[in-house]
Amino acid sequence: MKIYTRTGDAGATSLFDGTRVSKADERVDAYGEVDELNAWLGLVRASTLPADLDEPLLHIQRDLFALGAMLADPSHRIATRVTKATLGADDVIRLEALIDGLESELPPLRHFILAGGAAAGAALHVARTVCRRAERRMVALDPAPDPLAIQYINRLSDLLFVLARVANQRTGAPETEW
Repeated sequence: MKIYTRTGDAGATSLFDGTRVSKADERVDAYGEVDELNAWLGLVRASTLPADLDEPLLHIQRDLFALGAMLADPSHRIATRVTKATLGADDVIRLEALIDGLESELPPLRHFILAGGAAAGAALHVARTVCRRAERRMVALDPAPDPLAIQYINRLSDLLFVLARVANQRTGAPETEW
């Protein structure tokens, strides 16, 4: 099987239900943002994180594939056939538990901080901003995605902020206050 199909050469692509849409379609844009976020998390993971940070990010990367599939399936046909292409309330709860556990390592936040620090921390800050952009694209969709998908991506951006702070703290990179 070749990687190229030539079916997108005229600027269109297919959603999971077979509907052809422009590659500039807002839905394609939304799942493209989720894909970019996934790539940033891959870059973060390439920086050799400790297992207690790497394993949750790997799980999140898998979640993001499910989220992208959900966004590419506005008629909700794939969820009945591919269980790994779904997110549930337990996934949001898992993110919240990670946030709570990691925040216990951090000093209280009293000011805004500037993005930066060690390579992993800085990349996590970029991932956080890409996550917020993906959230904005998702909120703009019509029909709207599953509310749980919005909740998941919102909570994920919070987690990425906390992960950036933890990664920086563990490497001794200071936080620059604004």
